[in-house]
Amino acid sequence: MPEDDPAVPRWRRRKEARPREIVDAALTVFGERGFAAARLDDVAAQAGVSKGTLYLYFPNKEELFKAVVREAILPNLDMAERLLAGAQGPSFAVLETLLTLFATRILKSRAGAIPKLIIAEAGNFPDLARFYYDEVIRRAFALLAAVLARGMARGEFRPVDVDSTVRLIVAPMLMSALWRSSFEALEGRPPDVAALLAAHLDALRRTLAPEGGPPS
Repeated sequence: MPEDDPAVPRWRRRKEARPREIVDAALTVFGERGFAAARLDDVAAQAGVSKGTLYLYFPNKEELFKAVVREAILPNLDMAERLLAGAQGPSFAVLETLLTLFATRILKSRAGAIPKLIIAEAGNFPDLARFYYDEVIRRAFALLAAVLARGMARGEFRPVDVDSTVRLIVAPMLMSALWRSSFEALEGRPPDVAALLAAHLDALRRTLAPEGGPPS
């Protein structure tokens, strides 16, 4: 039965929506305060629930943060992996689609605060760093590595060191996320993600071009 069906009692719809509302509130609080400084009381207040209600769904702050990552980041990785699995066209077009997906669905959203949060807190919370590395970084790097391998196998990319090139592909996007969280207020304007993406893709097109022409 749909959640918005009038036959479903209001209290029942509300209860079923609470985990997502709490996760959404946690993304806001973590993004504003970081992991260490964020309090579950703040998350509960942001979500409009009691702290006791929050504990019904999430036993501690670490599990709540993992839920935030699973909600805000992992569906985008799932989508990217499906795009690659079904790709038929040129490899550079696949790479462009994946980077555009990352830029529009993560960098331009509140989820863009998560990379900075992880970098800032990794030393103090190694278990969270390991979780993020296993759940996000490994998958994202493997995805980009597969695109590079595909392009080289098809003669669309020149031979490159895959591991190093993956890190170079990620670097400008990561910088944009860190800049947005750290310096956007000082500049008085958000970074132009579209312009950054266009410049990055142009540089990658030249870098990956095989002998005799641009990548296709």
